[in-house]
Amino acid sequence: MDQTVRLKTYIEGFDRALEGGIPQGHIVLMAGTPGTMKSSLTYYALYNQAKESGTTCVYVTLEQSRNSLLRQMEKMGMRTEEVRQSLHILDLGIIRKNLKSSACSESWMQVFKGYLNSLKNDLGFSVLAIDSLGVLETLSSMSNRRTDLFYLFEWLRDLNATSFLISEVSPDRLFDGSYDEGYLADGIITMKMHVVREVETQRRIRCVKMRETNHDPSYFSLIFSAGRFQVTKAISE
Repeated sequence: MDQTVRLKTYIEGFDRALEGGIPQGHIVLMAGTPGTMKSSLTYYALYNQAKESGTTCVYVTLEQSRNSLLRQMEKMGMRTEEVRQSLHILDLGIIRKNLKSSACSESWMQVFKGYLNSLKNDLGFSVLAIDSLGVLETLSSMSNRRTDLFYLFEWLRDLNATSFLISEVSPDRLFDGSYDEGYLADGIITMKMHVVREVETQRRIRCVKMRETNHDPSYFSLIFSAGRFQVTKAISE
């Protein structure tokens, strides 16, 4: 019997493909091209964890403003008021403000980590999402990507939280040698747009990798309807 404590994604049908969900403490890469709803899907997982289980979650947005993000999620049926005590949104503006007031010797990454470490101490959050890895990498000016990513992932593990890293990477390129995050992550969930007919495109989702899990690696059609994400088995590729 599987004794692993798992975090549900609340995507109807998809948790079954993950033996019930994502193992607690994993670092999961949410990878895909623009328009595949990576951010919405990740926020949705945190929102439902906060709403259904009272889990303390932090969503870090490095591109979209907090207000813009919340307006978008409200339109999708995710009510901010219902999770106000458990789901905390941190946007780039706050971190930049802290950077200006910090010592000049501190790097952007140091300030970023310091802020989240303080949040961990204050809130005791157990689920974290960073949107996105690409922006974090650009802002921190990684001089040696492979080494810097390794230490970033080690720092995330030390937070003792389940972490989602959103990445604007095509699923086909994750293991081409340029993207070390594919090897460092405990799990990889990819999303893509798939043309099924000349005039119709479907969103597809797939768990490529999930340590400690006998997962189904098949593609699923991803559907959002009536405020809920759900999947059905993709008929063909």
